[in-house]
Amino acid sequence: MAEKSTREGPERVLVTGAAGFIGFHTAAQLLRRGDAVVGFDVVNDYYDPALKEARLAELDRIAGESGSSWRFLRADLADRAAVEAAFAEGAEGAPFDRVINLAAQAGVRYSLENPLAYVESNLVGFTHILEGCRHHGVRHLTFASTSSVYGGNRRMPFAEDQGVDHPLQFYAATKRANELMAHSYAHLYALPVTGLRFFTVYGPWGRPDMAPMLFAKAISEGRPIKVFNHGNHSRDFTYVGDIVEGVIRASDRPATPDPAWNAMDPDPATSNAPFRIYNIGNNAPTQLADFIAAIEAALGKTAIQEFLPLQPGDVPDTFADSSRLERAVDWSPGTPVEEGVARFIDWYRSFYG
Repeated sequence: MAEKSTREGPERVLVTGAAGFIGFHTAAQLLRRGDAVVGFDVVNDYYDPALKEARLAELDRIAGESGSSWRFLRADLADRAAVEAAFAEGAEGAPFDRVINLAAQAGVRYSLENPLAYVESNLVGFTHILEGCRHHGVRHLTFASTSSVYGGNRRMPFAEDQGVDHPLQFYAATKRANELMAHSYAHLYALPVTGLRFFTVYGPWGRPDMAPMLFAKAISEGRPIKVFNHGNHSRDFTYVGDIVEGVIRASDRPATPDPAWNAMDPDPATSNAPFRIYNIGNNAPTQLADFIAAIEAALGKTAIQEFLPLQPGDVPDTFADSSRLERAVDWSPGTPVEEGVARFIDWYRSFYG
């Protein structure tokens, strides 16, 4: 049964990570529908800051065209004073109705090199968000988790009632910690919180450190692409437009206590507190070879493939059971991989020439 949306008109929304891939698309969609949006992002150099600046310029353009209220704060979530100031000011002179926290130190492999960056952003920064929501009457916090929390689990498809206590890298451990931290605030302070476990998001304005962009660039330039695990794995590649639709629908439906929750047989994805965890993925894993073939077809060029072993921290396959989210917010992914890749390559060519 779908949860009821509480949106009655324009909302005041804080979107953290607004210069990032999913944050940019989420802020853009909120502006297009008329919400007052405040973006928050440190704009670090984990990957090309010029791409992040271009996303922010595009948000300025969208806000101008839509007439929606837009303000951007360039600050770090780990800066407690900056986060508190953002919550105190709110949007259009009033407190935020909702917060969509998409800021995080991303990247599986980088967490092997610089774990402290994940402590600052994903643990300290998320605590500041929870405190801001608690003290400023935010009606719903929606936050990004990841499919990586499933870690050592091999039972497919991944479902929210499965155990997630065997993360394979520190990045996943911090995101699982976010889920537990959020539940404690839902329980202690009746703060409605919803966590979304993203599955391999791709599309226009994507991250240059992720496979779709790395593949597109290398194939375009006639260089070999690195195909890990000798190509013997699959991913639940999910188009960013479908992801954003799910994020916003979830945000519009604040979590409520689950009347069927049983403390003697607890469901880890719900609670007697206002708390929910959902998978958000394409429900259709794609073999890596087929994803590469879609990029080749869109570019009209053949990839030179260099086959390598599985990387440390990677999992062989991902497959989302997103049926809970589909029922709760009346959402379903609708973009086939071939179509999504074609849109991504169209943007890639226009942006990078």
